Amino acid sequence: MTTTNGPATTGPFTAQLWDCITGIYAAILEHPFVRGLTDGTLPEPAFRYYVVQDSLYLRDFARSLAVASAKSPRDAWCEMFAEHARVALVVERELHDSFFEGWGLSERDVEAVPAAPTSLAYTSYLLRVAFASPFEELVGALLPCYWIYWEVGKALEAKGSPNPLYQRWLDTYASEEFGSAVRQVLNMLEEAVADLPERRKDAIRQHFLTTSRYEWMFWDAAWRQEDWPVR
Repeated sequence: MTTTNGPATTGPFTAQLWDCITGIYAAILEHPFVRGLTDGTLPEPAFRYYVVQDSLYLRDFARSLAVASAKSPRDAWCEMFAEHARVALVVERELHDSFFEGWGLSERDVEAVPAAPTSLAYTSYLLRVAFASPFEELVGALLPCYWIYWEVGKALEAKGSPNPLYQRWLDTYASEEFGSAVRQVLNMLEEAVADLPERRKDAIRQHFLTTSRYEWMFWDAAWRQEDWPVR
């Protein structure tokens, strides 16, 4: 398993998945939003936009995790995804709420913000895969939100941030606790695909590639503070 000088692959299939997105991951690290987290150039309004949209995103991400739990063919995987859904709603919400408190934003203020075009497109894709696709394909669609965040967190944590708000974000996603959850899913996926035909693996790769693109788009939307062009 690679965890220090490269991505945290846990077997041949997850290594293939990461190979599919090396260009996307490089573009994420070079994006001005992501670079700005560590060099101090990210405007706080862009970060505030990101946190609000991320809090809206996590609700549907947690619902997709709950569907993965229901579709899991093994009890241990069912329990794992149920716990991850709870963490997404409770633990990560606590991180967001700590930011909102500092900005003077109430829960009602956040709920009044509409999901931006990219946020809605991403969550709509996840929910469609959740309800229309087999379990393994759903895991492929969910995995970038776990894995890319951990890899980005580790890469940026090594640099640190002069902004305490951004450092708190880095500490969360570079943490061993978060990394442990990522490794659980990577190990699970390697087991789940062991006997799948290649065409089924191709579908997983396609979902993984698509939502990895959405990860880049999500940060780009925050950088631009994307809004609906008509209302």
